[in-house]
Amino acid sequence: MSFFLALDAGGTKTDYALADETHVLARVRTGTIKRMRVDAVTACANLESALAKLSAQAGISMQLVTRTCVGTAGITVPLVTDWLREAFASRVGGELLLLGDVEIALEAAFPGKAGVLAMAGTGSNVVGRTDGGQLIPAGGWGPALADQGSGHRIGLESLRAIFMAKDEERQTLLLPAVLDFWQLSSVDLLVEYANCLPAPDFSSLTEVVSRCAELGDETALAVLRQQGEELAYLVRLVIRRLRRASNRQDWVPPIAFTGSILENIPLVREALMAAVRREFPDVLTRDKVVDPIAGALWRARLGGIS
Repeated sequence: MSFFLALDAGGTKTDYALADETHVLARVRTGTIKRMRVDAVTACANLESALAKLSAQAGISMQLVTRTCVGTAGITVPLVTDWLREAFASRVGGELLLLGDVEIALEAAFPGKAGVLAMAGTGSNVVGRTDGGQLIPAGGWGPALADQGSGHRIGLESLRAIFMAKDEERQTLLLPAVLDFWQLSSVDLLVEYANCLPAPDFSSLTEVVSRCAELGDETALAVLRQQGEELAYLVRLVIRRLRRASNRQDWVPPIAFTGSILENIPLVREALMAAVRREFPDVLTRDKVVDPIAGALWRARLGGIS
C-alpha cells in the first residue's frame, strides 16, 4: 500500500493530510512553516508537531510515505524551497513535489482541467490553466509588491483610509476600532505603531474592517470593495491571456475561489465578481470556496517532477 502526504503551507497556518490511495487517514493544522514568515526554529517545531500528530492518528511512520506534495506561497523563493527540501528529506520518506499554493487550489477546483483560481488569504494570487495545461499566473509577488485583495492589503489600506478620512475631516468607525484592537490610546501612538520596524501584522486588522463594514461604515466598505476590484483586475488579465494562449477569443473559463478573505468576507468576493462580469458577463463560478489540501493530495497521488 502507498501513502501520500499533502500540505497547504500558507502565511499564517499549514494544513496537512495523510492518505492512502483512496482515503484520508489523518488531518492536522499547525502554524505556518513558510520561512518568509517565521524563523527556522519555529518552522521546524511546527512541522515536527504536525508529523508526530499525523503518525499518531494514522499509526503510520512518516518514512513509509511514497510521495509528498507541498503547496506553498513563495515557491520561487530559495529561502522557502531550500528549507522545505532539507526539512522533508530528513523527516519524511519518498519523493517531494513542491507547487505554488494557488496551483494546488486550482487542482482542487479543476483537477487537470482548464479554469481560473483566485486566492485571497493573508496574501493573494491568481492562476489560470488552458485546456492544453499551460499555467498563466498574475499577482502573487508578496506584500510589498502585490497581494491585491489579501488580508495584508485590507489591513494596510484601512489604515491609510483612516488617515485620509482624518485629513478630510470625516468620521470613521475604523479609527476607534483599530485603536481598541491594538490597545493603543491615541492617534499618535497608532502612527508610531503602524510605522515601526518590523511592521505589525496588518492582516490581523481584517476582522476589524469587516466588522465596521457590517455596521455600515463607508470607509470600511470602500476598502473592501476596492480590494475586491483590484483582485478582479488580475482575474480579468488572466482570462484575457488564457484566451490568447488558447486562440479562443470567445472562451470564458470558469472561476473558483479559495482563501479566508474570499470565504469569509462576501463583500470582497461580490465586488470581485461584479468587476469581472462587467467584462465577461457569462462567466461561471463555483458556489463554495475550494479546499487546497484536496488539490495537493490529488497531485501527490498523481505524481510529478520534484
